[in-house]
Amino acid sequence: MSEFSSDIYTEPTPIDINTLNNLGPLAPMAGIWKGERGLDIKPKADGPRKQAYVERIELYPIDPVTNGPQLFYGLRYLIIINKPGQAKTYHEQVGYWLWEPATSTVIQTLGIPRGQIAMASAVVAPDAKEFELVARLESDTYGIRSNPFLEYGFKTVEYRIKVTINDDGSWGYEEDTVMMIRGQEEPFHHVDRNLLFKVSEPLPNPQASGIAA
Repeated sequence: MSEFSSDIYTEPTPIDINTLNNLGPLAPMAGIWKGERGLDIKPKADGPRKQAYVERIELYPIDPVTNGPQLFYGLRYLIIINKPGQAKTYHEQVGYWLWEPATSTVIQTLGIPRGQIAMASAVVAPDAKEFELVARLESDTYGIRSNPFLEYGFKTVEYRIKVTINDDGSWGYEEDTVMMIRGQEEPFHHVDRNLLFKVSEPLPNPQASGIAA
């Protein structure tokens, strides 16, 4: 028995176009953020190595999105990470945080310019202050895809991100990217964590702001 209706075309009505009012647990994350005390634990030939980093995240609301009867509200994001005192980008990432109110599902899509994409998900309460999303290599839906070299040398088998919303308005994350590295028998846990503070409020989506063409 399918969990979906046989009607895959009819869109829900009415739809509230004010995304900022419909983000569920993602609402506190909207805006522009900076983190100054990031920590990256990465693999090197001689073993794990720690790297400090600074980070800027832009999370802007998008207009509501439908797949037939399915309805998403979301945030488009850009992450730029640098080593302290260096101008060269250390890590860049783009994607979407999505909230599906009907199923209480949070989805994160991500793409990085190493030739890798992933999509993680979790069922989350609308007012949750802490939640963890997971993507797995073997999944046909919420999964991971990598270019041939990464699949050969640094096969990513699981990705997790745990988000914590704090009472002071800040929020933090801890990521665990589990990799099977060529020549090593045990999985390597590539961990990243940071605490983020708001530097600017989010810009409303064009429809909600009344300035759409």
